[in-house]
Amino acid sequence: MVDADNSQDKAIQWFRGASPYIKAHRGATMVMCLPDALLDTPLFNNLIPDLALLSHLGVRLVLSFGLRTQIDSALEKKHAISTIIEGRRVTDDEALKSILTASGRARSLFESRLSMGLPNTPMAGARLSVCSGNYITAQPFGVHNGIDYQHTGTVRQVHSAEINNQLASGNIVLLPPTGYSLTGDIFNLPAEEVSCEAAIALKADKLIFFVDTLPLDENGRVIREASAASMEALAQKQQSDELSRTLLRAIKASRNNVARVHLLSLSDPNALMRELFTIDGGGTLVTAKRWEHLRAAGIQDVNGIIELIEPLQNNGTLATRTREQLEIDIEQFVVCEREGMVIACAALFASTDSGTDSDRAANGLGEIACVVTHPDYRGQGRAGDLIAHLEAKAKSLNLSTLMLLSTRAAHWFIERGYEEKSAADMPATRKIAYDSKRNSKMFVKQL
Repeated sequence: MVDADNSQDKAIQWFRGASPYIKAHRGATMVMCLPDALLDTPLFNNLIPDLALLSHLGVRLVLSFGLRTQIDSALEKKHAISTIIEGRRVTDDEALKSILTASGRARSLFESRLSMGLPNTPMAGARLSVCSGNYITAQPFGVHNGIDYQHTGTVRQVHSAEINNQLASGNIVLLPPTGYSLTGDIFNLPAEEVSCEAAIALKADKLIFFVDTLPLDENGRVIREASAASMEALAQKQQSDELSRTLLRAIKASRNNVARVHLLSLSDPNALMRELFTIDGGGTLVTAKRWEHLRAAGIQDVNGIIELIEPLQNNGTLATRTREQLEIDIEQFVVCEREGMVIACAALFASTDSGTDSDRAANGLGEIACVVTHPDYRGQGRAGDLIAHLEAKAKSLNLSTLMLLSTRAAHWFIERGYEEKSAADMPATRKIAYDSKRNSKMFVKQL
């Protein structure tokens, strides 16, 4: 007999759970910004098989990389001084030479690691093609506050057609932090800017930054997802200027049609796979739109609602609803959807003694039912959001009173303004369907 809890079965279950993401990511374009600190660490060796896996799953990869640590080290050995102001280096002739040397080394490092067949890894034998080129046209950053940034530039144009041609051929595209002007000059560019502008030009599905620390909210907790608008207010309050600048790039990209921007921690070797192939991810998501939202339910949500309510029906917490009943009543439901998964639901039924829709405004009574949240997402306010949404809907329907039945959540509803009433006060039509064996308590709220 097979042990259902052994590691192989868990891996199989994970793979099944990841299958929707495998399908969704096939053909997607992802731009990743790899900090220079990553290149000489064990994490880089872990990342290479992950990149190989993504490429073989049909993901189109563009990799941008930074060089700051290598440049600082090279200049220090030469006893040269280099100034960095608000994330941009003042690039003199000596610094530019070091940048070109380090850029060539980093490119060779990527090419060699991705070309060696990845021995002793799950992707052994999976050789990948890598290319780079003059895909970024740059222009001088110029003089700011009296400081001439010399060979430091800013992105003028990303040659997206050429990059897309390489991606269509199955190549991974490398974008070093350098660009070339129309006059043939070479400029040093911030890797975050290269990544951001490339993602915008390519209309990338994802832009991924690897960072030392994830952004924190006002209470010091890691922010897991946020809209660009809400993140903008927090960007200037982060614990490092570098993270703030990265967040501003993330906000810009999300507002320029990059669907999702992810920040992943350098300290987590599994962050990339967790972010791409699990429902909750492994870092911080910044998006112009909410990836989790309340909406009216449709017939396509019946299976998701059944998965939510079935365990509670089995243990007697909820009254039993058949699939047929759900299909008939589906327009009364609202759901909280997260990454295509229904994680919470609730329903609002207009109830009148006559039972006709035309009388409901005069009767003014509605019933909230089937308030359920997935176990993994309880205690985070979703049920309260659903109730508030349905109360607003009830007011729009000119309902003045809401009732509900509950066996286990009495205090939760009382905290939200519902008062316990006797079942004898229940409308006559509702008494017919009342199951006395469940001994549900009735709660009422005046709107």
